[in-house]
Amino acid sequence: MFVKLGKELEEMGADSFCLKDMAGLLTPYRTYDLVKSLKKELSIPVEIHTHATSGLGSMTYMKAIEAGADIIDTACTPFSGGTSQPPTEPIVAALRGTEYDTGMNEDLLNEVAEYFRPIREKYIANGRMNTKVLGVDINTLKYQVPGGMLSNLISQLQVAGAVDKLEDVLNEVPRVREDFGYPPLVTPSSQIIGTQAVANVITGERYKMVSSEARNLVKGMYGRTTVPIKDDIVKKIIGSEERVTCRPADLLEPELEKAKKECAVFIKQDEDVLTQAFFPKTAQDFFRKRLEKEYALDLDLLDEENSVYPV
Repeated sequence: MFVKLGKELEEMGADSFCLKDMAGLLTPYRTYDLVKSLKKELSIPVEIHTHATSGLGSMTYMKAIEAGADIIDTACTPFSGGTSQPPTEPIVAALRGTEYDTGMNEDLLNEVAEYFRPIREKYIANGRMNTKVLGVDINTLKYQVPGGMLSNLISQLQVAGAVDKLEDVLNEVPRVREDFGYPPLVTPSSQIIGTQAVANVITGERYKMVSSEARNLVKGMYGRTTVPIKDDIVKKIIGSEERVTCRPADLLEPELEKAKKECAVFIKQDEDVLTQAFFPKTAQDFFRKRLEKEYALDLDLLDEENSVYPV
């Protein structure tokens, strides 16, 4: 499936293919076989991205490299490990003198690490970095939950006064993900899956309460899932509603001209139109403040209806 997807992306004009393993679920030998297959079929660079959560990250990278991966994602030592990426420096050292030698200057890498080490300690001390997510949790392979998603689940359970249900929710996540066609656990689908798992556990009945986002995912509004969603799940969640089988964005009305009109009096550069399209309310506030600063105005005094400004 991933090889087929890689070929599709390459034919669409992609410059590289990145396999993103956001929860650290890749195992070394499965990764070796996967990268071998990708390299056999693709002519563009293959990148592997994993996290150290399960403790397999560095081993997975080594097998990926041996299989021909062109790029791996790492983090400098102070900010590596746990829900972050595997550390840069040990991998560079492990590859030194081999055919995979990176050529990186280890003294300079260490200088970077020394700079950030006290910053790491400061963030641990003030609570910005939670030590609970810095270690290894082999249960990641069971629950398939990325670090960012885990913190969100805990927050939702705290609001509901049901933190004691965390284990039940973690067990429910893979089941919901399977029901929903194995969408990738990255934003927004990770939060949709997580929220639904929480709802299933708290209500005591699976899919008794379903969010609008979950309905849209099953309906097809977020695109095609990795594998088809089973008919019984579709019927349970959206009933007899017609599913979307085309590219969901094709169902939207063109919005660019509308955005141009909405910010016409403020436009100074092409990017302003994009700002208006992406952040309508925030954009208007920003444009007004920018105008006030440029012309030393106070737009609170402006009578827009009569086009009058007191001087």
